[in-house]
Amino acid sequence: MAKLVRTLLIERDMKIIDMAKKLNTTPSNISGKLRRDNFSEKELCDIAKACNATFTAGFILNDTGKEIKL
Repeated sequence: MAKLVRTLLIERDMKIIDMAKKLNTTPSNISGKLRRDNFSEKELCDIAKACNATFTAGFILNDTGKEIKL
């Protein structure tokens, strides 16, 4: 997920400090989560909202195409 968050930051031309301000947290907290790749689903939804995006998570069964979402 960290790679996706970094890509989102690039796409939105944001720095970690910008995201931290929008999420009401510290840049070091965001950096640590990126380094450890340690995000909860709620945090990913909050990040998406801060970046005017939508977070989707789930599984698609390869043999049937059935989608299983959270």
